[in-house]
Amino acid sequence: MSAPYPQLVRAGFRRYASYRQAAFAGLTANVVFGFLRAAVLVAVLAQQGTVAGYDIPTAVTYVWLGQGLLSVVQLWPELEFSKRIRSGDVVIDLGRPWDLTAAMLATDLGRAGHAMVVRFIPPMLLGIVFFPFRWPQRPVTWLLFLVSIVLAVVVSFTIRFMLSATAFWMLDAHGVLSVWGAVSGIVVGLIVPLAWFPQWAQAVLAWTPFPAIMQSPIDVFTERGDVVALLGHAAIWSVLLFAACKLMLRAGAKKLVVQGG
Repeated sequence: MSAPYPQLVRAGFRRYASYRQAAFAGLTANVVFGFLRAAVLVAVLAQQGTVAGYDIPTAVTYVWLGQGLLSVVQLWPELEFSKRIRSGDVVIDLGRPWDLTAAMLATDLGRAGHAMVVRFIPPMLLGIVFFPFRWPQRPVTWLLFLVSIVLAVVVSFTIRFMLSATAFWMLDAHGVLSVWGAVSGIVVGLIVPLAWFPQWAQAVLAWTPFPAIMQSPIDVFTERGDVVALLGHAAIWSVLLFAACKLMLRAGAKKLVVQGG
């Protein structure tokens, strides 16, 4: 029997392609917030000049990349997995002939692929039309940028997976997920570039996987920093966090109590 994971990637893409109205609504929100954020940064930098290496084209590129990547990396976890743990339906998933963690990752990669087409490219095109843009100077940067996006999705998935998996012990993961929803936009570099943080905060975040989710792909595209270090950081965390997901799932499965019988 062939591995089901390529089929799951395609299934994830098709699943989200069926939600056309939701995709259009989300795209509209991304574009509106993109214009607002870009206008604010342009106004600030017009007065201040370059801030931490960000001039107007680089800041505008940061905004539109962030708005597009927001749906690709998907910071906020879906509740489906935690609900299946709480109801006990996850037993069915664990009994299927696959690695559940890998299967969920494959589905999430399919979702991210759909988001690249529907939620990433259109905002970028609009940003290019209305604002100055900072393009990569080296052709290889485009390939490295795609690699950084894949790693960003993996890192984001593993964090979302582990947060949802806390339902094995807490039964209701809403509190944990809410905390992540409140702080994630800050620590991944969505709200403002991490280069604008105090030095001590940058140093602390450099030891975490969070920059790999959004700031690193943006830095790769805008050719800021050492691309080998950026991708290496993301790759190491991808491997470590995926292994942590498998260990957490194994421990949770041993502790699983099926509600209602």
